[in-house]
Formats: sequence, structure tokens, C-alpha cells
Amino acid sequence: MWVGQAVTSERGGMGAAGPVLRRPVAPMLAAPVGVVPEGPGVVHEPKWDGWRVIAFREADRVYLQSRAGRNLTTYFPDVTRAIRSAVPAGVVLDGELVVWVRGQTSFPLLQRRVTAGRGLLRLAYEYPAHVVLFDVLADVGGRVVLDLPLAQRRARLERLVAGAPAALQVTPQTADMAQVSEWLTHWTAVGIEGVVSKRLAGRYQPGRRGWSKFRSRIVTDAVIGGVTGSLRHPESLLLGRYDRRGRLRYTGRSHPLAAEQAVEVGGLLSAPRLAHRGTQAHPWPQPLPASWSGQFDQPEPLRYVPVEPTVVVEIDADVAFEHQRWRHRVRYARARPDMSIYDVPLLLEENDDTSEN
Repeated sequence: MWVGQAVTSERGGMGAAGPVLRRPVAPMLAAPVGVVPEGPGVVHEPKWDGWRVIAFREADRVYLQSRAGRNLTTYFPDVTRAIRSAVPAGVVLDGELVVWVRGQTSFPLLQRRVTAGRGLLRLAYEYPAHVVLFDVLADVGGRVVLDLPLAQRRARLERLVAGAPAALQVTPQTADMAQVSEWLTHWTAVGIEGVVSKRLAGRYQPGRRGWSKFRSRIVTDAVIGGVTGSLRHPESLLLGRYDRRGRLRYTGRSHPLAAEQAVEVGGLLSAPRLAHRGTQAHPWPQPLPASWSGQFDQPEPLRYVPVEPTVVVEIDADVAFEHQRWRHRVRYARARPDMSIYDVPLLLEENDDTSEN
């Protein structure tokens, strides 16, 4: 795994000999946990629904790097302009790119930056992006601060962006569990997926899961419209919900099923009924389009086995439900043979729009 390192340069990158960060840098990551950790020296930050970004303020330019190491710079001229105007040369920042619309984050508008083409500048003007910052990897002049404790890095970060444009904001941080409960209970509607917990004494470890993340989750129901694997031995479930016009719309995919779950579900599934002229009457294309996956990095079309959409299952999902789909994979909980497909909540479009997938 590439991790990015402090490397010695004879010219020091900023005019002085010393260690500098060579991009790409693998961001420090968080391991999922079932409960929010507590204890002395532990602090918590909101987990924002956006794109992770490492921002390099170089001597003559700004470079934006995705979590996977891709160059995002050209897609966010508004962000690069804000960083160039407010952040000193040599600084490397870690944060989350977000776009706000009517008081909440919009993941689809982030994705549109990549496909906007000639409409990019207009899109950036109408829906400007912001960076919610939570760490600093290099200070003024390129001084690497990975080994400093989080408490000191946080203090440096706040000083660096004091008075910066509104596009650059430092994320809230707290040790108060009442505040954490407030975020998880009332802030999910504005774009918080959960909380990330960190140790104030911890150093920044590129590429390592040294933080903890707790996702806000919901228990709900969906209809199986297809599977990967086979009808009798499904590997994962492709899920949907009906809209007001009675069409089954694709809403997401499950994590891989355990062996006993595959047996339970496989015994309930059947192939789609045949329509006129002997063709299968199934509402989804084969394969599923790559764009339906909601992934940023190299999505691919998915071949699957269609099923008759009559089986309802209970699922455990996080709150990242954008563009009428769960962006992350959901967890299968149990089959609901006691429920009809008409008991599953309808898929309601924004502004009650019922356009096709």
C-alpha cells in the first residue's frame, strides 16, 4: 500500500532543506465500531457525507488528492482558489469535500463535478464546494507534523485557517457524549453519517486505521429484485422499492451473505415470470449500469440473476441515502415472509418526481 512519507529533499520543497511530504499521501483511516468509544483523552468529530481530500498548498499551486490518490484539482476550482488565498505555502491539510444545498450535503452534486465538462464553472458557481477540515499533515514551509499529537495538530489547524473564507471550515470536535448524541440524533438530516473518534495524544499514521468510526444506522425493509451468485445460493442481494407508479426501482446492494443467510433467502426466491413472447418480465436492465453503484472510483456494470420481486427482507442500512439509493452496501438482517411488498415504504422522489432510474 502506498502511504506517502516524509522524505528529505536537498531543496526542501519550500526553499529549505528538511523533510517534506511527497504526494500521493494515503490518508489516515478509521475502523468501524459498534459503539462510540469513551474515555480520557478521546474526542469525537462528525463524519461528514462527502469526499475525503488531502489538500497540498504548494509554492505556486494547490493540488487536491482523493482518498484513492486521484487528482481532483481541476474539478474544484472554487476550493483551490480559497486555499490559495488563505493557506500559506507548504501546508498540507486533511478534510472532507462537501456541497451544501438548502442546509444539507448533496453527494450527487459532488459526483457531477467529475462529469460536468464545460459546465463545470457554472456548476461551481451555482453549487460551491466547501472543505470541512479536521487535520494538518504539514505546517507552514512544509514542516511535517505527522508525529505531533492530535491536540497540537488541531491547535495548528485552527490557527492556519483563522479568518479563511467560508469555503474552509474546521470540523467541530467534542469530548461531551451529550453533544455526540445530538449529532447522531438530530444532525443526520443535514449530512452527518456518524462520528469519528480519535485520541488527543495520537499521531497521524498514513494508511492506517488508527481512528474509530461509528455510523448512524436504520432498520428498514426492501424487496429483493436480483442476486449475485445463483438463485438457490445467492451471494449478495440487489434490493429495490416500488414507486407511486408501481415500478420497482433499484435502491442498493447488500454485503455478502453468510452461509446460513444464503440458505434462508435462497429457499424463498423464484425466477421472474415470463411475459408475452416468452421473455422475462423484469424491470431492471442486464447488467446493472455502472452509474447505479454510486461509487467514485472505477465503477463497473454488474451482471446479476433476476428474481421475481415478491420477497421482502429486513435490512440494516446507514443514513447515506442519496439519489434514491443506499450509497453503501446494506446488511441483511432477516427475511420477512409475513410482509407483503405493499407493506414496504414507497420510494418517494425529491419533489415527488417519479422519473426513471
